Amino acid sequence: MPPANPPRRAVITGTGALSPVGNTAPETWAAIRSGKSGIGPVTLFDVSAYTSRIGGEVKGFDPSKHMDKKDVRRTDRFAQFAIVATLEAVAQAKLDMAGEDPDRVGVLIGSGIGGFTSLQEQHGTHVLRGPDRVSPFVIPMLIVNMAPGLVSIRLGARGPNTAVVTACASGSHALGEAFRIVERGDADVMITGGADATITSFGYAGFCNMGALSTRNDAGPAASCPFDARRDGFVMGEGAGMVVMESLDHAKARGARILGEIVGYGATGDAYHMTAPDPEGRGAIAAMRRAITDAGLKPEQIDYINAHGTSTQLNDKTETLAIKSVFGEHARKVLISSSKSMTGHMLGAGGAVEAIISLMAMIDGFVPPTINYEVPDPACDLEYVPNRGVAKEVNISMSNSFGFGGHNAVVVLKKWTN
Repeated sequence: MPPANPPRRAVITGTGALSPVGNTAPETWAAIRSGKSGIGPVTLFDVSAYTSRIGGEVKGFDPSKHMDKKDVRRTDRFAQFAIVATLEAVAQAKLDMAGEDPDRVGVLIGSGIGGFTSLQEQHGTHVLRGPDRVSPFVIPMLIVNMAPGLVSIRLGARGPNTAVVTACASGSHALGEAFRIVERGDADVMITGGADATITSFGYAGFCNMGALSTRNDAGPAASCPFDARRDGFVMGEGAGMVVMESLDHAKARGARILGEIVGYGATGDAYHMTAPDPEGRGAIAAMRRAITDAGLKPEQIDYINAHGTSTQLNDKTETLAIKSVFGEHARKVLISSSKSMTGHMLGAGGAVEAIISLMAMIDGFVPPTINYEVPDPACDLEYVPNRGVAKEVNISMSNSFGFGGHNAVVVLKKWTN
């Protein structure tokens, strides 16, 4: 039997982001680097009847600057986010589809929930005005796979086209699965990331009644405080993160500027509970170990971990426990921070935006902070880079994402040096 072809290396050549702290990837990174919070009172609907009245909204977003107004009306907010972030990433990568084989360019986008805005609005129409008044576009507006579908239509990309739905891990799973597609040679280029837009009255009703959201409404920008003893739930965020990922050979052949390399991916399941993490962190431990092994690295070679860090009681102590188990003595030395202290939890977009932040940490040689860290928790006793970022050479970074249903995804990225 002839030897199998070695896996192809996958690099990132473009990034795009819409987040509570910026409407582009550079704006988002600048805010995260400086420790700026994007959390404040919710303005997208009347929150007076809700236990949680704060969120991380994308501000000043106008999809009509990037899309035909007719298409805007037929596209849910989460998919609009995905399209706009994609256009930014493609522009940075200088990817000209006219010069590409469209069958070798694919799209893979994750979303935790999909078209929540459209689902709520059209259900209201159905109840109040009858079935004949429901939009004929409601199904394509709400289904998760419409984000990669519309991106592929916009770009003319005819390669592998699919979606990932794994709650809060969706963005990281999308990156990891796109990595596998490039690695095995099924595409030369993958447009990949995550998007979610769940700051709606129906969404808040569900999350509030579950007891998942922070009720520290008076704290405002300080409400999300990962690893701090005062944490009482996550703060809802929204947005999108998208990257252009391509094989190293393809990127070099077209003279692309390489931003970084994705070198490892680990995915596991807790098989434990609908919403709570395994208290022993077994799924998170296995995902981190698989990602490190996949990258051909040892734990002590990881310089920075962008933690899932949701600001919930269970996640933060369980993630800390898992990091200790995987890293041993190095757990006390590796720098860890949670971007969610500034963005809130962007659900399916979170892992993708946080991977971009991890990439920028390597490019800039700067580890961003975990803001709002004031009261230490004995169960969370690692180095979380409290309140101020630090200048440090980062050669290898890891981004963790753990979702409802016990879905765990970890990606490892490497600084580009050659």
